[in-house]
Amino acid sequence: MTLKIGIAGYGVVGKRRRDHIDPRDDMAVVAVCDRVFEHDGAFDDGVRHYCSYPDLLNEDLDALFVCLTNDIAPEVTIAGLKRGLHVFCEKPPGQTVTDIERVIAAERAHPGLKLKYGFNHRYHDSVRDALEIVRSGRFGQVLHMRGVYGKSKFISFGQDSSWRVKREVAGGGILLDQGIHMVDLIRLFAGAEFATVHGFVSNAFWGHDVEDNAFALMKTEAGCVAFLHSTATQWRHRFNLDITLEKGGLILSGILSGSKSYGAETLTVVHPAADDQGDPKEVITRYNTDPSWADEIAEFADAILRGGEISDGTSEDALRTMRLVYDIYRADPEWRARWGL
Repeated sequence: MTLKIGIAGYGVVGKRRRDHIDPRDDMAVVAVCDRVFEHDGAFDDGVRHYCSYPDLLNEDLDALFVCLTNDIAPEVTIAGLKRGLHVFCEKPPGQTVTDIERVIAAERAHPGLKLKYGFNHRYHDSVRDALEIVRSGRFGQVLHMRGVYGKSKFISFGQDSSWRVKREVAGGGILLDQGIHMVDLIRLFAGAEFATVHGFVSNAFWGHDVEDNAFALMKTEAGCVAFLHSTATQWRHRFNLDITLEKGGLILSGILSGSKSYGAETLTVVHPAADDQGDPKEVITRYNTDPSWADEIAEFADAILRGGEISDGTSEDALRTMRLVYDIYRADPEWRARWGL
């Protein structure tokens, strides 16, 4: 069986999704929609294009990829489920926690359908290898983590991203847009939810009505502490997650991305000796390919066609990660009061 795919939102991400769908023999893009089209029509390859998502949903589809702005993504995800379609939606799942709660209600009303969210960073090989080490238990429990994820501005690399700085469309700034990946990974490696959250949120530099920096200090009931800095004033783009365990450590540095601006993707495994003097043995692995886009689509296809599980990027993952994002927002009393959070 070949799944007939529609893509709602045919910008940078929507086109990238198609780039990884087209090589598959069990999926075929039949139609897309985007507001940039001047009229409905078809590409030279026969794929039809529409100006609005209701017209796309009138197509004979099996599954829908939602690559839209945060204000409309929940609406279209719910519409797809009600139409009887399996849905893959990009992160974040919406502007607010309420948005994902509404989606989950629709998901529960259609239990035969698969819903997956694009928490793409979970599928990078460096992350998967690090998680395997943590879950093996050979280095003991995670004691604490320090994560930094940042870029130099919201709008970059020639993208039409102006909506990202408009609160009425985006709902939030750098933390919700990019930092949500680091929030998700910290939750993943902690293996538990954070019971205590302290935060400082600011838009002091760029002056948009969404945050350009967010700092968080968080602690689980078991005592695992994590520090997070999500920033749009990181002049040298940076991705780094330092994980300290009882008997060693892991350092995730760099992430392969479309911009190629975050440096080499590496995993450093730290092996302290019994007489450790602070200069331990380290084994560094460099990753030169990014299978994440293809692999998460493969999991989605397998879940639909062969009854496989959505193991990463479930609606529950999306809900819990969104809750933590908003816990960080609300932890800053000035930010909470300013936006009525």
